[in-house]
Amino acid sequence: MEIDVRRLLFVLVWLCALPATATPRLGAIASAHPLATEAGFEVLAAGGNACDAAVAVSAALAVVEPVSSGIGGGGFYLIQRRGAEALFVDARETAPASATRDMYLGADGQPVRRKSLDGPLAAGIPGEPAALVHLTRRCGRLDLDRNLAPAIRLAAEGFEPDAFHLQMTAMRKSALAASPAAAVIFLDQGEPPKPGFRLVQKDLAAVLQRLARSGKAGFYDGQTARLIIDGVNAAGGAWTEADLRDYKAVERRPLRGRHRDTDILTAPPPSSGGVALITALNILEGYALNLRDAVTGKHLIIEAMRRAYRDRAEYLGDPDFVVMPIAQLLSKDYAAGLRAGIRPDRATPSAGLPGAPAAAEGTDTTHFSVVDTHGNVVSATLSVNIPFGSGFVPPGTGILLNDEMDDFSAKEGSPNTYGLVGNHANAIAPGKRPLSSMTPTILRRGDSVAVLGTPGGSRIISMVLLGTLTFAQGNDDPAAWVSTGRYHHQFLPDVVEYEPQGLGETDIAGLQRLGHSLKQVDRRYGNMQAIAWNTRSGAMQAASDPRRQGSAQVR
Repeated sequence: MEIDVRRLLFVLVWLCALPATATPRLGAIASAHPLATEAGFEVLAAGGNACDAAVAVSAALAVVEPVSSGIGGGGFYLIQRRGAEALFVDARETAPASATRDMYLGADGQPVRRKSLDGPLAAGIPGEPAALVHLTRRCGRLDLDRNLAPAIRLAAEGFEPDAFHLQMTAMRKSALAASPAAAVIFLDQGEPPKPGFRLVQKDLAAVLQRLARSGKAGFYDGQTARLIIDGVNAAGGAWTEADLRDYKAVERRPLRGRHRDTDILTAPPPSSGGVALITALNILEGYALNLRDAVTGKHLIIEAMRRAYRDRAEYLGDPDFVVMPIAQLLSKDYAAGLRAGIRPDRATPSAGLPGAPAAAEGTDTTHFSVVDTHGNVVSATLSVNIPFGSGFVPPGTGILLNDEMDDFSAKEGSPNTYGLVGNHANAIAPGKRPLSSMTPTILRRGDSVAVLGTPGGSRIISMVLLGTLTFAQGNDDPAAWVSTGRYHHQFLPDVVEYEPQGLGETDIAGLQRLGHSLKQVDRRYGNMQAIAWNTRSGAMQAASDPRRQGSAQVR
């Protein structure tokens, strides 16, 4: 029988694009890299739960996706355990004790752009190692040595980076080349590597082994800490032993909201994402979007984004440093007041609303979602900020340090690397955590649970909003949440950004008639990783964003 190869290939590609669906033996994992997803299932198969899998996935991503996260960075973990209160673990980086409000300003009083982006001065004290220890002890079933074993193996034996990694290496070549230790690891004879390059990270494997053996002290004290401090300070940074020793992952109370018949569990400050998400949903609750034409529906969503992002910039920061009117911002009555200012037939100029633009974050973050068969759920978003973070590796560690200090407002009213501005609530201060848009989220509508989140800098909130609306309108297919066309408004600049194919021609023309300024960005953005779980039947589906090459599986 003759086989139609083209038809067969089409069917195989179509099948690969479908979300994995099953009643699982172990659970479901969706992450940005197949090797990280495999690491999570390895510890589930060894008797671990979703918290153990989250540790394994995080550590593996630190090895195989250093573009986006790592143990030199930080992140947020939203955890819903069966029969227990939800947890939010804040592992955001902190400013070192030497940090000052004007540390990135030049003699003319203006920000010096590269100072907060490249090299050790751009780095905050890493939080992810503390989170891996905290999660293992707080809610895991296995020991840390078992949870970190897949990552240690990947670092020691190496792997072949994918095309995106190679592309980002070329883009960040100068920053990596400026750090001799980073250049040896990530460049090939001083040049961006070609396909077939094997990335081996022996020093990182040794650091992970010390963390596995000694817990928090294995990173924040002893040999690893000395290597980090010596390397940072020799290259122009100013860290102390106390900066590392005093770092703590902090448990905070997750935010809760409700949109029609959907319950929302999401990230509190220092994430701005949860507040902005719930504010926007509260505004939109006053409209029957399913009864509106497509253009009007998108217009109303954009106006809700505009107002939620305005509040993000005006009020939010590190809760240990800033008093914030959270109850007011989450109030349905407050949202009704914001809704009253929206015209269904005309865009609101952002200049007509009081407030400052928000500081933006780097887009090369990562997200993963985990659900185990015991009913435990983890939604986690991790970051080093821009690709490869600061590009700096302290010699002997293999640790790429973040450049999350750029997420602070270097100067009130002055734009950061993404052209956005913040205010005093997010000003630099010793020990402070910079504001973030990372929005790990868990939704529930009846028996249906959605676990989702994404990288994307300031666009994270709008992406999670669009995914949430898709779920809240009755769509239980995670492939729909991760693939929906994306558009974004963040108050200032006053423009609707949209990805290619994110808006149709009718949408574009209609929104322009309503007075919106539109701008298509150069590429599709985001990398959402999502899981759907039916609590009654036990069935799960997992989906990875088609814009990148993640791995979503049910086993």
